[in-house]
Amino acid sequence: MQRKYPNLCKPIQIGNVDFRNRMFSAPMGGTDITADCTIGRASTAFYELRAKGGAAAVTVSECMVHPDTDGSHAYHLDLQTVGSLASFTYTADAIRRHGAIASVELSHSGQYAGTYLTDKDKKRSLAQWGPSAGVRPDGLEVKELTQEIIDEIAAAYGNCAGLAKRAGFEMVMIHGGHGWLINQFLSPYFNRRTDKYGGSLENRVRFAREVLDRVRKTVGAGFPIEFRMSGSELFDGGYDLAEGIQIAKLLESRVDLLHVSAGTYQRGFSITHPSMFLSHGCNVYLAAAIKKQVSVPVATLGGLNDPAAMEEIIAGGKADIVEMARALLADHELPRKVMSNRGADIVKCLRCFTCMAERVATSTRRCTVNPLIGRELDGTEVVPAAQPHKVLVAGGGPGGLKAAITAARRGHQVILCEKTNELGGILKGEQAIFFKYEMYELGVTLGKLAQDAGVEIRLQTTVTKEYAEKEKVDALIIAVGSEPLIPPIPGLKGDNVVVVNNYYMEKDKVSDQVVVLGGGLAGCEAAIHLAREGKTVHLVEMRNELAPDANIRHRPILLKEIEKNKIHAHTGYKALRVTEEGAVCADDSGREQVVPGTSVICALGQRARREVVEELLDCAPYVAQIGDCVRASTITTAIYQGYHAALDI
Repeated sequence: MQRKYPNLCKPIQIGNVDFRNRMFSAPMGGTDITADCTIGRASTAFYELRAKGGAAAVTVSECMVHPDTDGSHAYHLDLQTVGSLASFTYTADAIRRHGAIASVELSHSGQYAGTYLTDKDKKRSLAQWGPSAGVRPDGLEVKELTQEIIDEIAAAYGNCAGLAKRAGFEMVMIHGGHGWLINQFLSPYFNRRTDKYGGSLENRVRFAREVLDRVRKTVGAGFPIEFRMSGSELFDGGYDLAEGIQIAKLLESRVDLLHVSAGTYQRGFSITHPSMFLSHGCNVYLAAAIKKQVSVPVATLGGLNDPAAMEEIIAGGKADIVEMARALLADHELPRKVMSNRGADIVKCLRCFTCMAERVATSTRRCTVNPLIGRELDGTEVVPAAQPHKVLVAGGGPGGLKAAITAARRGHQVILCEKTNELGGILKGEQAIFFKYEMYELGVTLGKLAQDAGVEIRLQTTVTKEYAEKEKVDALIIAVGSEPLIPPIPGLKGDNVVVVNNYYMEKDKVSDQVVVLGGGLAGCEAAIHLAREGKTVHLVEMRNELAPDANIRHRPILLKEIEKNKIHAHTGYKALRVTEEGAVCADDSGREQVVPGTSVICALGQRARREVVEELLDCAPYVAQIGDCVRASTITTAIYQGYHAALDI
């Protein structure tokens, strides 16, 4: 067959190992870590899903090589921990049996030991060691590594690599970026030593070389070693791209693949993991610059999810391999879809950080658009129903569409009714905000998948009690969503007011002086968009903080964008009335304040359409309520509930 993306689909040999395509699954922390720091069954299933989806390599993250000096928050691989070698063996086998190459990321956190522990108090009892003594920003003391301990840690990398090979892994990744220990040695910001490991770049690279030499001695020639590095640390005091190129040149003889990332977790999370406010592939230039200077293959990554863009990266000689993490959570079948020319079927990552926020909050994983993530042991295949039924889905938003797709794949006869002339529900409103456009695309993609699955879609059709009973369905899934909350504030229905959900249809009405009423997630993101358009924006929030409904990863990035775009935020302000000049508000002391703006965006939240739900509750033998019509919530909730409602039929 003629491949639409021939460069992405082309095999590549690294060391003595053949990889089936150029799409690798980048390191992602698993979903369970046992009390003994081994890989749990849920994590094995988590990694296996990426292999089943067609990735050429799947990297397990992270294996901490020297627990004595790294108060570990992740896996251990040694012969002393009961079950350690076995857990890695089962995981390597689960990855390899689907044609992917199993790799493991070998790490040491250095002075950032315990960073991802859910119990933040516990990390105070852990060991924090680094290249130089000092005090972390959070007040924890960092001890300087001695020569004896440096030698132990380098040897530990080699020992772990040998055990990984014994367990069936066919590649290892040495983590030398993102602020972890090897990066701390490379960085002039962290490394203030005056011995053979500090000062000149040659000295700062010494520890990385010693680690790689130990690993090579253990795994032998031809066994692929991937070295993950930050092409630039991207902050004052860290090394820049010019020095990153020199680091790559000094290390290339010891590695088979240079994996070029960016920044550090501690001083640039939203750069290392590009947020929705940054362009896709914003870090590719680092890999492209390094590739020109080295002879070994180079991998790039960073917010990549579009096959056409990834094809161009490889075709244009910017990198030899693209690596994805979040994109393969959103759609684990992305590589298989690329290989079979089904790029239009890819469910794209929204870069919403739900996956990483859940990791911090509960030490698990969840994905907004993929209900399987973190729950792989519950089953990853949609099994045909024993007896097909007639199913009616009321509502064409993300939850209703996911329910319809899943029910159709089970063999049911599915009718989906949407009262407007377009699918997507609340996602339709995102098409006018460029950094949220992929949320709009999600509705388009789910609509296509529903049609391809055989769902009968009836637009401009409202499901009433009479309609549902006339159809005589066996199952009814109610996904009628929510509607904007518009309080009885005088003037809020005036001509100068646009409800945020309708902005995409009325954006030309919005002037250059805007008041956004509502400082929740929707209001904040609308304010950022308007400010980026050059408008003067005032953001009004009744509570004392902005975006409390944003997740723990997205919120800090959102607040920085508000500050960067010079948005005037007014917290503790309650809107009293809207006039042609703006919004009259009461501040937290009760005094009236005029917030100026000739246009007003109403973003005061959503309310569930409960009256519609209550009318339909008795219209079929099986009735399920999903998403916002139960309680105004998130895309994550709607997708997850829609998927399982269809499985329950």
